[in-house]
Parts: sequence; C-alpha cells; structure tokens
Amino acid sequence: MRIATALAVTLLAAAPALAQTTAPPAAQTAVPAYSADTPLAEVVADPAAKAVLDKTLPNLAKHPAFEQFKAMSLRQLRPYASGAISEEAVGKVDAELKALTAKP
Repeated sequence: MRIATALAVTLLAAAPALAQTTAPPAAQTAVPAYSADTPLAEVVADPAAKAVLDKTLPNLAKHPAFEQFKAMSLRQLRPYASGAISEEAVGKVDAELKALTAKP
C-alpha cells in the first residue's frame, strides 16, 4: 500500500513538469491561419482579420443575427445570404485573409 501511495505522489508531483514540455515551441508561437473557411467568430476576434472582413463586407459583423451564424465560415454562409454575399466577395476576403496570415 505504501509503495502504491508513494508512486502516486511521485507521479502527481511530476505531472506539471511533464505537461509543460508536451507542446513543441513552434506550436506555441504559431500564427493563426485565416481564410474564407474559418468560422466568422474567430475572424472577428482578431482585430487585423476583422479589418479585412469589414473592408469588403462592412456590416456583416454588425448583422442582428450574427450570433446565430458566427460559427459558420463566410463560404458556408454565402448560400444563405440571399445574394448579399457574392462569390467575388468571398474570394477577395479569402485572398486577403490568407495574405494577412502569411506575413511573418
């Protein structure tokens, strides 16, 4: 019983040290990659990405139903927008979001 207890205490004490070394350094500093396939909530949460979206579709994030469709990407939302979001607008936002996240 004492051996099992001592082993459990040792493992618990080592757990925080093990957890801190599991993620590689590159993953901790990775820049998020945005595109027209990224959920709108993620795009709007980043000021630079939101500015890209607002430049082409300035009222989208202010839409009264935004809370209902924010989990969708721009590409997913387009068919439900009754023509308010063109394929050209999706392409433009997609290219600009990809260019934004490609910068160092």
